[in-house]
Amino acid sequence: MLKNLEKLRKERGVTLVDMADLLHVRYQTISEKIAGTSDFKFNEAVLIQRQFFPEFDLIYLFSNENENAKQPA
Repeated sequence: MLKNLEKLRKERGVTLVDMADLLHVRYQTISEKIAGTSDFKFNEAVLIQRQFFPEFDLIYLFSNENENAKQPA
């Protein structure tokens, strides 16, 4: 599970539908990717990061566990 992405998504009120609309996929697809059932493509990760979480590092957002990757100060 992408815990960092899920935590920030909920804190900021970004819905699965918001992400799905950005990527032109079903919201269920986003749910499966966040859960780890399937993976985000690199370009999908970049789009999400730029649109919703520009101040966070891609590695932090898309790490599989709650790792201590670089966060903004």
